[in-house]
Amino acid sequence: MRILMAGASGFLGTRLADRLAGAGHEITRLVRRPAANSGESQWQPSQGQIDPAAVAAADVVVNLSGANIGTHRWTAHYRRALRSSRLDTTGTLARAVKQLPAADRPRVMLQASGVGRYGDTGDRPATEETPAGKTFLADLCRVWEAAARPAEDAGTRVVLLRTAPLLDGAGGMLKPLLIPFRLGAGAKLGGGRQWMAWMALADWLGAAEFLLDRDDIAGPVNLVSAVQCTNAEFTRALGRALRRPAVLSVPGFALDLALGGLAEELQISQRVVPAVLEKAGFHWSYPDIDAALRVAVDSSR
Repeated sequence: MRILMAGASGFLGTRLADRLAGAGHEITRLVRRPAANSGESQWQPSQGQIDPAAVAAADVVVNLSGANIGTHRWTAHYRRALRSSRLDTTGTLARAVKQLPAADRPRVMLQASGVGRYGDTGDRPATEETPAGKTFLADLCRVWEAAARPAEDAGTRVVLLRTAPLLDGAGGMLKPLLIPFRLGAGAKLGGGRQWMAWMALADWLGAAEFLLDRDDIAGPVNLVSAVQCTNAEFTRALGRALRRPAVLSVPGFALDLALGGLAEELQISQRVVPAVLEKAGFHWSYPDIDAALRVAVDSSR
């Protein structure tokens, strides 16, 4: 398949592009600078500019663009950046798909989103049918997904990848935790009783590839592990994987001082279940937290 990818230089995009290219697919990366070769196409999403020929040439559009939610304090300025980096890219791609003649439209659009859409679920399991929550991230995911609607209205199969925090030693949620845990300062966040949504990177990549070919699946899909855990269980499992003690806790006020708005998101409870993937028969290679963390820790060495 010919795949047009936005966000191909990011943590997820780099790895997914490599996997799909290795499977024989042809990847064209959207870049904001002048294209350097035939495998790139320039666009300016902040101005709504994209080459319609690049979109028409694609069988699949993959959009993984968006400013990182965990690398900056959530000032008012950065909240605007989080929003615009998602809405500009998604809206530009979706409108470009809709404006093409029906015969030229990509048949599939894989569109990034997040499990943050559910807000605080407490102990209640959240499936793809659970309504949006009331947090900043919940609202961000809601409008982010809505920006893809023009492509869906045009008849393209749009899959909303509601991604959980991913486990890999080179990035995602795990990388910043490794140093304190290796120093024996690993700690649960807040009370530790809150449910954590998570997924092994290898399983995320497998699920994204799986969804490319499933013409019967459209709309939201929770990309999370089949087995949920609490923050305290995650903390103990990471301590076991690193053979380090993990008996401390970080109080909520300290998180607020260090992380600002992100602290609230880290302390909410998200018991998200992958109902669509389970029904479709997807197979997780690392379904439990101990196995996933052992592999992720090994990859960081």
